[in-house]
Amino acid sequence: MPITESNDDELRKLIFEKEKVIVKFTDEDCPICKILSPSFRKIATEPVYQQVTFVRMSARENPISSKEVKMTGTPFFATYRKGTLLDCGIVSTEQGIKEMLAKLLSD
Repeated sequence: MPITESNDDELRKLIFEKEKVIVKFTDEDCPICKILSPSFRKIATEPVYQQVTFVRMSARENPISSKEVKMTGTPFFATYRKGTLLDCGIVSTEQGIKEMLAKLLSD
């Protein structure tokens, strides 16, 4: 599934339209964000995650969403299930992303 670029206004709508969402908050000056980018794209295409909507947002350009998840740095990830924030935090490895997704997929 392709990764959706989003902003504060669109994210609000998206998390209520889609049952399971993972958001990657990035910063253009964040080297780990750049390193994780290929992994995030690859994970988004894996069949096991087809029911998850993958979203990328600029942390600087979206202060409302960044504040809502109490972002403390980048790369910062947040998962939402049925419009509710489920989990969030700084993640610096592909394994960390997969662990967040495992929590999101466990019902």
